[in-house]
Amino acid sequence: MKGSVAYRSIQKRGLHIGLLPAMAAAVNGATPITLDHDLDVLPEAGRNLTVSRLADLVDDLAARLWAAGVRPDEHIVVHKKANADVWVLACAASRIGAIPVMLSPGLDAKTVGALLERVGRPNLLTDEHKLDVLAEVPVAELTRRVIIVSGERPGAQSLGKFAGAPRVQPVVRPIDEAAVITHTSGTTGLPKLVVHTPRTQGIRLKPQWRLLSLMREPETVAVHISFVHSRMVAAMALALLREMPVLLMNESDPDTVADLFLHNRPGFIEALPNSLMEWESLAEDPRKPFASVKYFSSTFDAIHPGTMSRLLKSSERRGAFFFQIYGQSEVGPAVGRAYFRGSAHKANGRCVGWQMPGGAAKVRVVSRDGKQPAEKNPGFIEVAWPGLAKTYFAEQDRYDTNRFGDWWRTGDVGYFTRFGCLHMLDREVDMIPGVRSSLEVEDLVLSKLPELSELVVIQGPAAEAIPVICTRDDQPLDPERWRGAVAGFPQLAAPVQIPQAELPRTATLKVQRLALADRIKDQLKNRT
Repeated sequence: MKGSVAYRSIQKRGLHIGLLPAMAAAVNGATPITLDHDLDVLPEAGRNLTVSRLADLVDDLAARLWAAGVRPDEHIVVHKKANADVWVLACAASRIGAIPVMLSPGLDAKTVGALLERVGRPNLLTDEHKLDVLAEVPVAELTRRVIIVSGERPGAQSLGKFAGAPRVQPVVRPIDEAAVITHTSGTTGLPKLVVHTPRTQGIRLKPQWRLLSLMREPETVAVHISFVHSRMVAAMALALLREMPVLLMNESDPDTVADLFLHNRPGFIEALPNSLMEWESLAEDPRKPFASVKYFSSTFDAIHPGTMSRLLKSSERRGAFFFQIYGQSEVGPAVGRAYFRGSAHKANGRCVGWQMPGGAAKVRVVSRDGKQPAEKNPGFIEVAWPGLAKTYFAEQDRYDTNRFGDWWRTGDVGYFTRFGCLHMLDREVDMIPGVRSSLEVEDLVLSKLPELSELVVIQGPAAEAIPVICTRDDQPLDPERWRGAVAGFPQLAAPVQIPQAELPRTATLKVQRLALADRIKDQLKNRT
């Protein structure tokens, strides 16, 4: 089977992640998959796999889940330490017709308990570490059964016990029924559970399949994104069907990352914006760990132009470019834009891209006040296409409040330029009186102060704009340099510096702005 044939099959029948490894093995079973860590569930599998070996592991784990009592149509919450086996186990659950519900390892116990209750007594697939974290949560009451990937615990079944279980036939779920459930970032409270179907997952491959089709030869792709995110489903499907060797990364420490890139020489990097910011220092590494990279790609958040520029200049590949995609869990990829080595530093960080061709999403901006949306009067950004998530699990009313016929309101505010580029200014809930765009302020100030590792503008207790800053190695910031950099933003209050490690973050490393604002309010209150 050729990758293009498999892709056409997915467009017709939907993307079923339980079938994906076997389908990819039929395309090219020898495609290598390299891990930078051992699988918790099967450490003996090692760190150097092939797609054929992956398909066999998924089939094996599917048999073990079946032997443990998991059946088609049942929900199975996957919540364990960060590890590539999270995605492998989700594939295994899907292969027997169960519905994996992917919960980030970064969620606190109270949130996990609330989401277990919302799902309604699901199976829980976890590990001993997370059971310790959930010690105060009535797990036995909230779940149908508890399964751990290894070890032994009272009241839990271990997948190790079912080694050698008879293999079972795959179960294919209906194309428009729930296939995988992920969750939103939780930046505005309890995360919402986003329901994806085989149809919506397959449709979301379209824009980047076209992009990857422009590549003359397969490149090793390094993937460093949350294993529980819906983007992981698309990234792995695209890479494996395009016969691209994969480096699946769990580590983010720059020194470790440099060694991984020098050893594996990726031509393509798909990573979180905040991970790329953390790796910027490697652009100065004399070993040149980014020398082999021709394609950088990032979704989730817009990325700072300075970061893109430094990464591109550290590549030694001719024609290297950075492809940024704007989207969210509910809509998938909405718009995109390529940045090149000679111009990325001049880019407007608020320009997130143009609508993509070939059956991709449609995007519009609608008025917030009855007047025509424009740069000085931004509107609500909305997206329409068949790739929209089906619903929020057990919160249909909440989903419906954002749905306007075929259109989904993203919660972001922006405008289109006369050239058709979408500018995203802020999340509506993060807008601050007197500040056109907090994100724009952050882009511009970060470009002037390379000693800053992060800058987040939040709303203070008196509706003032408070810049929260983090510096490289948590060094003190020169007040004179700060004043010079923010001279054009007199509406900013005095900065508050905190260690970068103390920034509250989501599973995709987004800063939880509302949580940060609450913390800074308490901090300022305690000073008075």
